[in-house]
Amino acid sequence: MKNRIVLLGPPASGKGTQAGLLSASFGIPAVSTGAILREEKARGSEIGAEAEGWTVQGKLFPDELALRVVWKWLDHRRRFIFDGFPRTLGQATSFDDGLAERRLPLDVVYFLELSDEVVRERMTTRLTCSQCGSVFNEKFHDVAIDTPCPRCGGELTRRDDDTDDALERRLAQFREQTLPVAHHYRKKGLLKEVDATDGRDAVFTRLYVDFHQEVLV
Repeated sequence: MKNRIVLLGPPASGKGTQAGLLSASFGIPAVSTGAILREEKARGSEIGAEAEGWTVQGKLFPDELALRVVWKWLDHRRRFIFDGFPRTLGQATSFDDGLAERRLPLDVVYFLELSDEVVRERMTTRLTCSQCGSVFNEKFHDVAIDTPCPRCGGELTRRDDDTDDALERRLAQFREQTLPVAHHYRKKGLLKEVDATDGRDAVFTRLYVDFHQEVLV
């Protein structure tokens, strides 16, 4: 049975959406480092304040900080779905070592495949809730800029960094930092590639079938 899962993929590949669907179907807690840090910030914790310092500079969290919040969240948990973590090879190797020490090996790493062209299309039609951070697509989720967030009722906004230049930087960053993570898990025999071109339900069906087959064994 799969109890410890990682979802990787390029921007707008639907990692958060699929993590939520798997969590709801199999009762496994799902989280991203961004969500953990938003909670820490709301609580006014030291880690939250430290993360905010990086965010206001428009920089990614350093590996050490990302791992610190992950281990804090994982304390006393044996099942998890991580959305977009580990993001770098350094995070992946440290994460693997920490899981080995805790006797919590990964069961599978799903890589959601999406072409650059589809990534660009989705990025220009996505909206983010300013309150809870949930991400929606105008096409797939039938929302608009003036639609209340379907999850919390907050205001949906278009991110300032959803521009062509910013997207090219993020795709370059993904190729340089996250693709090596996928290769790392492919060598370990943990990676399963999933075509994420179709809509949410079609992608989830592929994941569900693979996941459910293992559950029934």
